[in-house]
Amino acid sequence: MFKGSIVAIVTPFNNGMVDEKKLRELVDFQIENGTDAIVACGTTGESSTLDNEEHLNVIKIVFDQAKGRVPVIAGTGSNSTAEAIHLTREAKAIGVAGVLLVTPYYNKPTQEGLYRHYLAIADAVEIPQILYNVPGRTAVNLLPETVARLAGHKNIVAIKEATGSLQQASEVLALCGDQIDVFSGDDFITFPMMACGAKGVISVTANIMPKAIGDLTDAFFAGDLEKARKLHLETLKINNAMFIESNPVPVKTALAMMGKCSDEVRLPLVPMSDANKAKLEAIMKEYKLI
Repeated sequence: MFKGSIVAIVTPFNNGMVDEKKLRELVDFQIENGTDAIVACGTTGESSTLDNEEHLNVIKIVFDQAKGRVPVIAGTGSNSTAEAIHLTREAKAIGVAGVLLVTPYYNKPTQEGLYRHYLAIADAVEIPQILYNVPGRTAVNLLPETVARLAGHKNIVAIKEATGSLQQASEVLALCGDQIDVFSGDDFITFPMMACGAKGVISVTANIMPKAIGDLTDAFFAGDLEKARKLHLETLKINNAMFIESNPVPVKTALAMMGKCSDEVRLPLVPMSDANKAKLEAIMKEYKLI
């Protein structure tokens, strides 16, 4: 259903408010440079510090600006199952192509709790749903066996696997077969994950290098493995730089250096330290992004 380079787009702010003008410009920048789909209000979009009205408004803006040129996927996950269902229903009403559902954070549910959480959302709302496993941020790991239990549901179509573990991604692929698509949630292992069977990446780096990430996935699926491998190695340094501080601080700082939007983030996130900003600036110059 979804394939290739999918950007987890940032939410730009200006003096504490969502910057609609810059957000629309970022959507156009992505589409003009070959991005295959856009995730609005993912964790890179700072969904955890948007209130419900802002959250849905950002989804509406991205959906409106995309104008059907690429699919829009809405981040509608929550650590409250009821809230996740509510956001998913509202996103469906907006008209998005699918939703991305991060595992419940802080609660630390058991595997049975995770299974029932996702099953409840899938039963409640008929829309393509992508599970999102990022234990480094949520303190809970959606295990391959649990993914396999969920993979048979008609509304659960994919998983964003962001453990950074090729072993876990491979176990999901082995257990689920063709029942569910797998996407890399870590830019630095997109190529090896696609070699294992992943259908692409839900990317942070694509915010600043949409063409390069799109070219990597396009080359892979066209069978040009040497070009894809070359791009994988060439982008490794910038991929790592996107995580020298908590995401999305580095990518927003990079976008600000490019003149694309402010580097403003919401508390408890803070602007990048001067030392790391200097490191990032040097890498951005190395990649001729500034």
